[in-house]
Amino acid sequence: MSHEFIIAPEMYLKTIYSLESRNGAARTGDIAKILGITPGSVTNTLEVLESKGLVAREPYKGVKLTGKGLKLALSVFRRHRLAERLLTEVLKVDWIDSHEEACKLEHAISDSLANSIEKALNNPHTCPHGNPIPSETGSIHPSKDQPLSELDNGESATVSRIPDENTELLRYLSTLGMLPGVKIEVEEKAPFKGPMLVKVGSSSYPLSLDVASGIYVSKA
Repeated sequence: MSHEFIIAPEMYLKTIYSLESRNGAARTGDIAKILGITPGSVTNTLEVLESKGLVAREPYKGVKLTGKGLKLALSVFRRHRLAERLLTEVLKVDWIDSHEEACKLEHAISDSLANSIEKALNNPHTCPHGNPIPSETGSIHPSKDQPLSELDNGESATVSRIPDENTELLRYLSTLGMLPGVKIEVEEKAPFKGPMLVKVGSSSYPLSLDVASGIYVSKA
């Protein structure tokens, strides 16, 4: 059995869920890039996950979670995001570091302990990065927010969540003050997929469309 599969079945499901939510399906190359492993390792693991009824693969389209796989993925996200809240609110761990620390804890937290953490934290609805915490039954509130990259010149919004909790991205956004709950304004959006100039407080910062597409905002 490969090292990747020993450490990563639940990580695969989380990654597939994130890609499926964004793109409709998860492609092998995208999974490999996010997890930092070879496409061949991804293919081998997907075969195992499919045999367990957790994913379904469609030629030329990618892979999607089955109902069983979705339930398990949401359970992992629930434990992970509650762990992030526990780390930041109780242990005062920086929100930049909470994601990686929670990745270590999520596998050790039982469902009953997750329920206790949720109650002790007064039933938070989101993690420190603004992402929704699934309920005990696996439901998750649909969000009406949108990627910052979809806003036009002169539009204002409030940062709602950072779906990709990459440590380097979080550190970069922290230096810009672009955190959940912060109001921003698009000052200029270059044509032909060019960068955006975004105002945060009294300062303006250029953002690539790639970065802007990973920041979700709400105009409500």
